[in-house]
This record gives sequence, structure tokens and C-alpha cells, in this order.
Amino acid sequence: MTNGSDTVLSAARQPDELEAVYLLVRQRVRDSLEWGEPLIDEALTERIEQTLFACEEARHFTSDTLYQLVSRVFYAFRGLDALQPLVDDPEITEIMINSHHELFIERSGCMEKLTLGFESRDKLEDIIQAIVSQVNRVVNESSPIVDARLPDGSRVHVVLPPIALKGPTVTIRKFPAQPLTMEDLVDIGAINGEAALLLQTLVQAKYNIFISGGTGSGKTTFLNALSQYIPDDERVITIEDAAELQIRTVPNLVSLETRNANSEGKGAITIRELIRASLRMRPNRIVVGEVRGAEALDMLQAMNTGHDGSLSTGHSNGTKDMLSRLETMVLSGAHLPIVVVRQQIASALDIIVHLARMRDGTRKVMEIAEVLGFEEGDVVLASLYRFEEQGEQDGEIAGTLVASEHAIRHRHKLQMAGLAIHQDGKE
Repeated sequence: MTNGSDTVLSAARQPDELEAVYLLVRQRVRDSLEWGEPLIDEALTERIEQTLFACEEARHFTSDTLYQLVSRVFYAFRGLDALQPLVDDPEITEIMINSHHELFIERSGCMEKLTLGFESRDKLEDIIQAIVSQVNRVVNESSPIVDARLPDGSRVHVVLPPIALKGPTVTIRKFPAQPLTMEDLVDIGAINGEAALLLQTLVQAKYNIFISGGTGSGKTTFLNALSQYIPDDERVITIEDAAELQIRTVPNLVSLETRNANSEGKGAITIRELIRASLRMRPNRIVVGEVRGAEALDMLQAMNTGHDGSLSTGHSNGTKDMLSRLETMVLSGAHLPIVVVRQQIASALDIIVHLARMRDGTRKVMEIAEVLGFEEGDVVLASLYRFEEQGEQDGEIAGTLVASEHAIRHRHKLQMAGLAIHQDGKE
């Protein structure tokens, strides 16, 4: 079968006539298949082509349209049905299914509503079960929320009725086949070269770095880019709810993934348990894909027990807000005085990088801040770089990261690594 990425149907522009022919051909092919008849992909494609070319309603279609219809009917029997061409399209970054007949996509930072849909709610549920079963996950009415992934690494989040009122809801976050490097991020204006060089040095010197930002701000992409600076002689343990990190420059890499409870409510493996297990695996660094709850305490304790150079991400609206969010997450699973929690945070974290998705759809580093320590009951931050907007050009936000008057204060890790930094002329 040909590559679906070349045959993506622009569903938002499909006339009703195309949809009618698609449904007709799909049904005729289905009727022509004998019960249990095995067909390899090539034979199925040939059957679809023969059926389509014999269809009077399709005689005036162009060759490109016929090619697209063959691909779409093929995916109705193989792959992910209506999802497959969307998954294969490299320009689509997010797929949002609100119900079996309501689909949206994000392409180039813009939202589009599609006219295509699934044959039925049962068909969508079958595809959901196929996706989650590939990664040994379970989703049903008693356990209606699950995180999973596609074979290409795309992140999948599923919510079923009765929680989802319209019907099965699926959100797919796609990632590029080749992870973006820090050089790529500089080229597209997400960060400037000077700040990128600073972060490169800090990763090599084993500073603990936390990446914050809102949904879709590029946290995972940025974490992947930072990981390229981890020396290749280190042992790295990654811990995620659903594996999506693409760390390819570290040979000694162990990837761990949580496990949901089984149908009897047993057998769950949480991020907290994986963090504790990773400490017995002789890691040089621990990378926690995202902290959302009580596991934040375990992550902070790992950073405070000799595992320097650790990386993680979390949701927040800014660097200061991220500190408050971490406090809340720690306190959700432990009864500790707030002063102790803040001391843990101040001791564990060295750098916070905040990302944001701008109104023009671009993603940028908004601030890089150093955690100075714990003073007078609070965690103290100093901004090293902050994004300054300079208006708009051709609908795109112009601006850059500007270095502050502060230079890195805590340099003992740099000294131990034999490294030096230059920030806007200050060493």
C-alpha cells in the first residue's frame, strides 16, 4: 500500500458527492469479501480499485481523487480508518475527536473542523480498543480515562462515556519523526542562540532543569532538544505516563512507563513507584516526562540525593506559578510543613525554563530563571532571560529573549564540570 502521508484527504473540502462514493465503494468491497477471507494489503487494494473503477458515480473523478478514495477505503479495513491519513500527514500536529462524527485538527497552528467521520460510534470504539491494547492499556466504562501512544510515538488520550457526554473522545498529540534539535528551535525563533548555548552548558554541567508551560507550549519537544546535550557516557532513566520522549543521543538509556490497574483494580504501577525503582538502577540522570501530582516529592528527593542533571516538565503559567504548582503537588501526597516543601524545591531545582504558545500559534521560550535559594520563607528566583515582544510582522509576533542584569550565581556545578559560561558578555 502506498504511503498515506501522500494521500491525505483534505476532509474540510470534501463535497458530499465524494463522501457518498466513499460509502458506496466501502460497502461494496465489504459485501464482496467472503466471511473470514484473508487478503494481503496488495490484494485488498486491488479489490478496492476494481470496485471503484466499476462505479458509475466515480467515472468523472480525476486520477488524484480516485487515488485518495482508494486510500481512504483501504484505511477503513486496515489501520485506523478515518484517522490513518490524519496520522500520516506530517503537517497535522493535533487530532481532536469529540465524537465519531465530530473531528478537528491543528495544522500550522490553526484549528480546522473536518467533515469526515467514522462509520459509527462502535467503529470509533473498536479503533480506541485497538490503540490501547497495543500498549497493554485498558479503557472501559468502569475505567473511562487512559493515556496511550501510537507506534510512531504520538500521544493518545482517551475519555469514554459516561464521562464524555458526546461519545468517545480522543486527543492525539503528534510528534515529528525526527525530533527537533536546539539548533532547529533557534532557527524557528523559539529561543536565541545565546540562551541556547547557556542551556547547553548547564545541561552538560548537570544543573537540574525544570521546563514549565501551558498545554501545547512545546515542553516535550524542548525536553527532547535539551537531552541532546547529555554526555553519551551517562546512564539515563526516563519515566513517563505514556512513553513519548525521543532521546536518541544517549546509548545507555532505560525507558520506564506507568501501568494502569487491571479490570480487578490491581497491578497499577505509578510514576512514584517508578521514580523509587529508578534510584536502584544506578542512574546518572533521571528524566521525568511530566509531573502532575504527588510524584513531585519523589522527583525533588531524587534531585536532592545526588542525581544532578535531572530534567522534568510541568504545567504552569510562569516560573513563579510553577513553584506554587510544585508546592501544591507535593502537599497533595504528603503532610509536610510548607517551609519544608519550599526548602526541598529550592535545594532540588537549579533552573526553570518557561515556554508559551503565542497568539500567532508559535511556541517560544518566555523566561529562563535561576533558583537562587530559600530566603525568608520563600523560594527566590532571578530571571536570566526574558522574552520581550516587539510587535507583529506579517501576522507573526516579533521579539527575542533579552538577557537580564543577572548572571548565574551558583557556579559550583560549572566548576566541578570544568565549564564556563558567557551571558551577554558577563562570565
